[in-house]
Amino acid sequence: MPNLLVIAHAPLASALRQVAEHTFPDCAPTLTVLDVHPGMCADDVETAARALMEKAGQPEWLVLTDVFGATPCNGALRLAGEQVQVLSGVSVPMLWRTLCYAGRNPLTELARRAVQGAVSGVTATPPLPPDE
Repeated sequence: MPNLLVIAHAPLASALRQVAEHTFPDCAPTLTVLDVHPGMCADDVETAARALMEKAGQPEWLVLTDVFGATPCNGALRLAGEQVQVLSGVSVPMLWRTLCYAGRNPLTELARRAVQGAVSGVTATPPLPPDE
């Protein structure tokens, strides 16, 4: 079962952990967060993330970041590989969907479920008119 690491601008990662624990109180063992503070560079993020991942001792990771191209994501992309999948655009629906399926899916399927959660979590009420 892959572990989950959320890397985001402070205090978003910690806030997402609190939201996750509110709905999934037993998620703590598989959910790790890294708040990126002002002044941290991608090297700092990579180093801190690797330390958290080593401490957990889990080889497979799904890493969720907030904004593609920003420091949290740039540091996370340095971790990407066969056993580490990185997704950007983390949201509560993405996180909840990931936690719902965390124990039952291999890494690639878990990443697909996370993206589905993000996409289905965006709705407009009332529906937006079609493009003209």
